[in-house]
Amino acid sequence: MQQLSFPAYSFRLKNSENKTFIFDIIRKKFLVLTPEEWVRQHVLKWLLEDKGYPESLINVEKEIRVGNTRKRYDIVVFKPDGSLYIIVECKAPKVQITQATFDQIARYNLELQADLLMVTNGLSHYYCKVDSVAERYDFLRELPDYK
Repeated sequence: MQQLSFPAYSFRLKNSENKTFIFDIIRKKFLVLTPEEWVRQHVLKWLLEDKGYPESLINVEKEIRVGNTRKRYDIVVFKPDGSLYIIVECKAPKVQITQATFDQIARYNLELQADLLMVTNGLSHYYCKVDSVAERYDFLRELPDYK
């Protein structure tokens, strides 16, 4: 898999039926290793190992309703009180981060109401603070560490 702009991490991999699988540390199961999954697993390791977020506050790939449509978010991080803190949208490295990507996560956030958003393709990372009063996003240099 492609080198990403995250620190180097070790992953549990296995091969079966001519496919490579990667172990998801949050969902506790092996998943087919796709380029997007490669990015998602790096984000999880980064949140846990470098940013210090507790595993118990992280959730991966759950279904939500956006209007009349069913969607799946990639990663969310909760606050200790159970409210949403961060939504992360992961794309494969070959997928450019565009306005459409931000529109997608913004639609999710209409439903989820997180404080922070992160969009990444593993090579480029964007972080925003949601200002719901002014109805805008303020871009951040980096995602805050867990306090």
